[in-house]
Amino acid sequence: MEDPGTIYFTGTAGAGKTSLVQAFQDWLDKQGHDVVTVNLDPGNEAGSFEPDVDIRDWIRLPQVMQEYGLGPNGAQVAAADMIALKIFEVKQSLDGYRAQYVLVDTPGQFELFAFREASKAIVDALSGDRSTIAFLFDPALARRASGFVSLRMLSATVEFRFRLPMLNLLSKSDVLTPEQLEEVLAWGDDPQMLADGVGQELPTPDVQLSTELFRAMETMAPQTALVPTSASEQKGMDVLYEAVERVFSGGFDEEALEPHDESE
Repeated sequence: MEDPGTIYFTGTAGAGKTSLVQAFQDWLDKQGHDVVTVNLDPGNEAGSFEPDVDIRDWIRLPQVMQEYGLGPNGAQVAAADMIALKIFEVKQSLDGYRAQYVLVDTPGQFELFAFREASKAIVDALSGDRSTIAFLFDPALARRASGFVSLRMLSATVEFRFRLPMLNLLSKSDVLTPEQLEEVLAWGDDPQMLADGVGQELPTPDVQLSTELFRAMETMAPQTALVPTSASEQKGMDVLYEAVERVFSGGFDEEALEPHDESE
């Protein structure tokens, strides 16, 4: 059996990573796919999230704080490196499942996944080349052109560091008005429209700096379409699945998008 495709969900704090992991798991289950969820956040406090494999079985943030006399931020940093020491135990637990897809909820603090050297070792140990990263664009930031650019740069940085296929997702798209959603998606498709949006928001930008900035973004990571999703309304899951299938198999199964009859 081929190794499962593993999707690492990351993004800024509050972007909705845990909720989207749960929503996509539910959707995949209804389509008849075997899916496993993994929590890599030792400080995850989402009571409704019950992952199949949970780093908190080995490392818990309150225990790290107490044992090492650290505050919440210092404990998060220490725990991020401790995960790498436990990753083979996590992998062993994960290997006990037979699944087509593995959905990984990464730490709420984006930088703990994106910028710790241990994270690259964790990804290599868990899934290797059968990996992709789903970067969540929080609409609270993405609804403004300057915020969208900042998120695009963070996404490009993650792609640059991990050198893995990237999926850019607009999470919680239901909080945007139809007009706002149309504008944000247009920014994702057309760099010039995004540049114009920045120019309108910042009336006197440094033109040369802006031009070089957009060139750097395009060099670091190709412009990719933004997939709108909503965990609360279960929207965009089919499009997300299609994007995932393009990464792992170069296409997608149209029959898999049909509702699954659980009575079969």
